[in-house]
Amino acid sequence: MSDALNPCMTCGACCAYFRVSFYWAEADDASGVVPVDLTEPLGLLMRNMRGTNAREPRCVALQGEVGGCVSCGIYQQRPSPCSEFAMSGEDGVLNEACDRARARYGLPALFHPSLPSMTESYGIAGASPPAEHVQSPG
Repeated sequence: MSDALNPCMTCGACCAYFRVSFYWAEADDASGVVPVDLTEPLGLLMRNMRGTNAREPRCVALQGEVGGCVSCGIYQQRPSPCSEFAMSGEDGVLNEACDRARARYGLPALFHPSLPSMTESYGIAGASPPAEHVQSPG
């Protein structure tokens, strides 16, 4: 990623839209790294981040205001659903879940395949260049 500001640092919508559920052993009272005191049981083998199973979800680890300046209080210890969740446009791939969460908070979509230059301005690796920059074979 380039030096451009990562849109996730001014978003946080996914942390306040989805339930973050994961296998219980990801918590630090088992073999994992997620602080157990920030989780709650979801079933026999599953846990979720506290706050994300609420009617209006918000992860307890989310710091800041959605759409403002945000960060994850346990970024290095976050569960797999968080580390695997891709920002829309990352590697040139649309993530409708990201855009849906952003829309809930009145934030614009980050990427649309017909507008690849949106991600180019963020320096996202793998994003396609605008059509006028694509050379035809020959």
